[in-house]
Amino acid sequence: MRIRLDVAYDGTDFHGWATQPGLRTVQGELSDALATALRVDAVVLTCAGRTDTGVHARGQVVHLDVDERSVVTSAGRSSEPPLVALARRLNGIVGTDVRVRRVIEAPAGFDARFSALWRRYAYRIADRPGTVDPLTRSHVLVWSRELDLDLMNRAAEDLLGAHDFASFCRRREGATTIRTLQHLVWGRDEDGLAVASVRADAFCHNMVRSVVGCLLAIGDGRQAVGWAADLLAAQERDGAVTVAHPHGLTLEEVAYPPEAELGARVEITRNRRVHA
Repeated sequence: MRIRLDVAYDGTDFHGWATQPGLRTVQGELSDALATALRVDAVVLTCAGRTDTGVHARGQVVHLDVDERSVVTSAGRSSEPPLVALARRLNGIVGTDVRVRRVIEAPAGFDARFSALWRRYAYRIADRPGTVDPLTRSHVLVWSRELDLDLMNRAAEDLLGAHDFASFCRRREGATTIRTLQHLVWGRDEDGLAVASVRADAFCHNMVRSVVGCLLAIGDGRQAVGWAADLLAAQERDGAVTVAHPHGLTLEEVAYPPEAELGARVEITRNRRVHA
């Protein structure tokens, strides 16, 4: 059977999602916990979005394939349904900076990565003295100058749609940098923090943090509004763009189509993008 896990984590003490020898990662922590809980040698996990070192998640989605008998056996004498019992047991094994919020049987055709319609991230910045809270220092970027969010939103409009985001991504051999940026809006939350809500069909490596770094330079007056569009058109990395620190970034939500459309979505996503 294929099961889906909804997971949240504080990325501060993790070296990102992906397993790395000798380093603590979210994938490694969950894989070890699942192997222990299910009494198997190893499990293979697929996530919706591979977060970098220091990046957090409230809405990460993960799937794995397991023998149904292992799930039932792992519940032991619990009166709870096996998947509910599995979630409870996992939370007793992993560190307190990871929580498995839900474990369910995935519908036919579900793939945590390839079935996703979009991922939504938030980037949080304290750019006013009164909004700097030492208790949130691991989740909010402190910026020394107040940002003009109107200018940042005007610049963000030039990035919306399907484009080659090579100027904002770290290239990977054989991987495309064409993405569809569906939503990018800055606003202030109830605490006065500047918050970017960013949604796309998918993101390439460093894309969100590079876009944020570009817009920060516009928001604090170092660059003109048109700079974002100029960078996008250049389709190559510019050393003037600072990649924003990871700790301000959180994966908030991943959306999927109705069950009947999951398989078709996988096929669409697997097709390599060749033009914007």
